[in-house]
Amino acid sequence: MNQRPRDLIPSTLAALVLAGTALALFGAPLPAQACSRPCVGPRRGAILAAGGGELAPGIYARFLALAGGKDAHIVLIPTAGAEEGSHDAWTALEALQKAGAQHIEVLHTRTRAVADLEAFAAPLRDATGVWISGGRQYRLVDVYLGTRTHRELEGVMERGGVIGGNSAGASVLASMLIRGGDSASDEVIDHNRPEGFGFLRGVAIDQHLLARGRENDLIAVLRDHPELLGIGVDEGTALVVTGDVASVIGDGRVAIYDFTDPLSLIPLRYLVRGDVYDLGVRQVVLTTDGSRPGH
Repeated sequence: MNQRPRDLIPSTLAALVLAGTALALFGAPLPAQACSRPCVGPRRGAILAAGGGELAPGIYARFLALAGGKDAHIVLIPTAGAEEGSHDAWTALEALQKAGAQHIEVLHTRTRAVADLEAFAAPLRDATGVWISGGRQYRLVDVYLGTRTHRELEGVMERGGVIGGNSAGASVLASMLIRGGDSASDEVIDHNRPEGFGFLRGVAIDQHLLARGRENDLIAVLRDHPELLGIGVDEGTALVVTGDVASVIGDGRVAIYDFTDPLSLIPLRYLVRGDVYDLGVRQVVLTTDGSRPGH
């Protein structure tokens, strides 16, 4: 793999200076050599971020395996869906059951006061896996961000569990929230809701990437927030993160946006199934043909 030059180009140096100012707000990680690994991903457990659309059975099977197999205790959160119910949530419920899940509980409210109740969040104490289905991101952060439910989700990770999300449920896993607005404009950043759940630090996640022509949207976001690592996940695809190691599963592509790389004129690279990427050092470590770049 190409090594970065010792002397950073001026634009990259400026980006790194800006990165320091945004550390507190978005949980942006320090450079890998200066942080305690993992810098970006969970200290324990795993994250699975899926890009929306129809997911292959293998993605649900991978989630269930990370949660402990057929004996896993799964909590399904359908709150991103519309008032009349979430089609994606019920699709996920059926898919998890077909994958072999025997213990699934649905956790849902529209009220922050309820989300902050110990009794409401209690099912998460025994959960080994949580699946957050798709819809609109704002419904998730408006109800759960900063509540007891959010803290219990953190507890799932600390116990070594897995949190998976599809579409809106994937975007909310990051520290910066993409498409969090409640208007029909689908604005990329809603400044009233800039914060996600923060399970991936210093990251912004977009979804439906190629299917909806969103390839350039994260580039615009990172121009204002160059310290962030952008991740765009296409439909039918997922990124599985343990520590700082992220691997691609599914049939589509994952885009990585990195404004701190001085060797990249266009701060974008695509990963496909089988590729492995280190989110902490921001480098591909294994490609789909099994080769290690630079070796």
